[in-house]
Amino acid sequence: MVASGGSSRARDAPHAGLDDLLGENPYVPEEPGELRDASRRTRLANERTYLAWWRTGLTTLAVSFAAGRLVPALSGGPNWPFELIGIAFAAVGVAFVTYGYVRYRDVEQALARGDFASLPGRAAISFAAVGALLGLATIALVLLHPT
Repeated sequence: MVASGGSSRARDAPHAGLDDLLGENPYVPEEPGELRDASRRTRLANERTYLAWWRTGLTTLAVSFAAGRLVPALSGGPNWPFELIGIAFAAVGVAFVTYGYVRYRDVEQALARGDFASLPGRAAISFAAVGALLGLATIALVLLHPT
């Protein structure tokens, strides 16, 4: 007998504490149809994540335009530092869109095999490092560039 009122399957599940709040454990499918729904939800989540990569890439491209074209037009001094930062942001935007597709494809293939595709550590550290470097370069440019 389970003291929390849930089933023994829910008690053994990794998120068993939720059954106290929800009455049942939502992570334990009760019927075969729920497995199909879980697969659909996972594929839809993969599509949403792909679109998030696109949004991030497009936003980064907008930042590249602002840094490389708009800011130099409004400031005095040499334009090349802003143009360089703008080009770097554009490269990151293209990388986001491109890697978003690669990631989408990898996850779809893993789902077809009934497997899981984690984000490779190399990709995560690469995006983090480039983002940190661009952020530091932008801060330096803002602080050191004459206006």
